[in-house]
Amino acid sequence: MLDLAERRQDGFIALKDIAERQGISKKYLEQIVPLLNKSGALRTTRGYQGGYMLAKAPSRYTVGDILRITEGSLAPVSCLDDDDEVNMCDRAEDCMTLPVWSGLYKVIEEYLDSITLQDIIDKNNSVQSDEYYI
Repeated sequence: MLDLAERRQDGFIALKDIAERQGISKKYLEQIVPLLNKSGALRTTRGYQGGYMLAKAPSRYTVGDILRITEGSLAPVSCLDDDDEVNMCDRAEDCMTLPVWSGLYKVIEEYLDSITLQDIIDKNNSVQSDEYYI
């Protein structure tokens, strides 16, 4: 997604080009792209000039959104997944650690939802430093 964001002015980008630039296998990308495509995050075209591009501006994609599409829930324990009724364990009411996991989940989501692809590009284009997003 970041590769596509950086090259959005180039139009549709072939998976083989992304794989080569990012040093990852094309087969791996072929597993992720359908998830992103189905979610509406990508636009696709086939043929000689075919490839993929972002469906929206990089500022409209958060790291959290992308991870939820590609990885599923960001919850550190399954009982905090979106469908609480299905995943809630029998001990949830008496679980002493559930508040710890719930707090961690909240921090993870807030942090990842606060960073957009555009933020990453801007940070990379600014003076290189050892600062991390905090």
